[in-house]
Amino acid sequence: MSETPRSTGAPAHQNVTFPSGGTTAHGYLALPPSGQGPGVIVIQEWWGLTDHIADVTERLAKEGFVALAPDLYGGNVAHDSAEAYRMMQDLPVERGVELLSGAVDHLLAMPEVTSETVGSVGFCMGGGFVLYQAATDPRVHAAVPFYGVIQGETPDFSGLKAQILGHYGERDSAIPVDSLAPLRDTIREQSGITPDFRVYPADHAFFNDGRPEVHEPESSALAWRSTVDFLHAQLD
Repeated sequence: MSETPRSTGAPAHQNVTFPSGGTTAHGYLALPPSGQGPGVIVIQEWWGLTDHIADVTERLAKEGFVALAPDLYGGNVAHDSAEAYRMMQDLPVERGVELLSGAVDHLLAMPEVTSETVGSVGFCMGGGFVLYQAATDPRVHAAVPFYGVIQGETPDFSGLKAQILGHYGERDSAIPVDSLAPLRDTIREQSGITPDFRVYPADHAFFNDGRPEVHEPESSALAWRSTVDFLHAQLD
């Protein structure tokens, strides 16, 4: 594993490696200015571990979290939607969840992490993985899917321990707004936890400021502030 970066008064960040799912996984780690804080996993879009995901990881560190973005594609990044779709299809849900479990192991073993549980924030494909991960890993106590795409069957939420704050766009054709109520009901019936799903006047991927054709600054700012407050409330 790479040496943990030292705090220098600003978020420290670097690439790290750690054992996960029977292999050596890679990820992007950012520490808060204080050098310690609650742990948060950041889960990539279907594009891969892009500059946008690294930036989100650093932004969480600035808010006081030890943030780790595991690289689920092993260093590959898609350059168009067809390639992104293929790479997403090549990552079975079960394998993705296994790799995320290893990332939680790594995060909770770090002396810089002050929480006994973690938060999980993900986007698009990663938002779906947030829900799969929270449904299967009781160490996840705060789950934040941004326009999470659930691939295949809806997970079994009977073992869910996390509170859920979800962000969705009302113009998102990939995740119709009328699909959120049934998902909310399923989660509540299976776990007793009622997720807080929030809908914004926006398209899919509205939080991605690297895509000006869909980015919605006002909706993004609202979603970000509520996410940071939610994570602190659940993990501090």
